[in-house]
Amino acid sequence: MRSCRIIRSSRKRKSSCCKRKTGEASRLEQAERVEGKTLQFRSMRVEDIDTICAIEQEAFTTPWSAGAFHNELTNNHFAHYLVMELDGEIVGYGGMWMIVDEAHITNIAVRAPYRGRKLGERLLTQLQSAAIFLGAERITLEVRTSNTVAQRLYAKLGFIPAGLRKGYYTDNGEDAIIMWAHLRRMAEEGEQ
Repeated sequence: MRSCRIIRSSRKRKSSCCKRKTGEASRLEQAERVEGKTLQFRSMRVEDIDTICAIEQEAFTTPWSAGAFHNELTNNHFAHYLVMELDGEIVGYGGMWMIVDEAHITNIAVRAPYRGRKLGERLLTQLQSAAIFLGAERITLEVRTSNTVAQRLYAKLGFIPAGLRKGYYTDNGEDAIIMWAHLRRMAEEGEQ
């Protein structure tokens, strides 16, 4: 796995679990070229919330509110959110909670016009890299049973089904598949 920019929310408080490593942002920051454009990841900021909410509206039947994102960025010390920019335009975002040695992906989305270009894969890989950097040994997420496209992507990146949450999604009562990946193994395989 390649190392990219650390995911760390813009927070006003001085302490964060991320700050235990010195020089983390500069060490992990990386941009790459995609379709002749610059693809870059950076920490989500409060001023990004309107754009993120527009992506939420495109991607989800029950989108998070601006207030929910504001709370994640300013009050939740477990939260780490990033945006994915293509030539400076936010085209996707992802977030996770880091609790002890486990990361839980809360949401991940790519704008509709940019889907099908492997940008979601790059975004998820970035979240996994950041989780490894932050000390996670495992990473988990939930996915709708009907979302087979996402399930295939998650499986490709090392996630395996580990359970079912009955009636998890409030909009239609759909079940969620719980998926896990063991990051330590992935990190060790990446070093070989």
